[in-house]
Amino acid sequence: MMLEACLLVLLGGFCGGLARFFVSGLVGRRIGETFPWGTLVVNVSGALLIGGLSGLARAAGGVFAGELFRDFLFVGLCGGYTTVSSFSLQTLNLALGGEREPAMLYVILSAGLCVLAVALGFWSVVAALR
Repeated sequence: MMLEACLLVLLGGFCGGLARFFVSGLVGRRIGETFPWGTLVVNVSGALLIGGLSGLARAAGGVFAGELFRDFLFVGLCGGYTTVSSFSLQTLNLALGGEREPAMLYVILSAGLCVLAVALGFWSVVAALR
């Protein structure tokens, strides 16, 4: 059972990491990379996704397609997709580059939008399943 869980987390992390690479790169190429918009989009959309998955789990009475499936989705896919370490480094780089206001804006937008996105994902799924 532990080996299966590890393999599902590994597979989910692989898929999530690839998705992060493509989404962040696409956003960066479209909008520009002077501000870390790609990472912001990844983190907010990842919060929306994990919120929606949490809503599904709650609506299913805590049973959501089995524990192994949750390991794949929550730990692997969402964990591999979101980028808190990149967010932290980009914030530091903005601050070290003398861009203190954009660094603070990035922290506020990231935290605020991710909390809103996780709540939106959670409650929209819960409401849709009622």
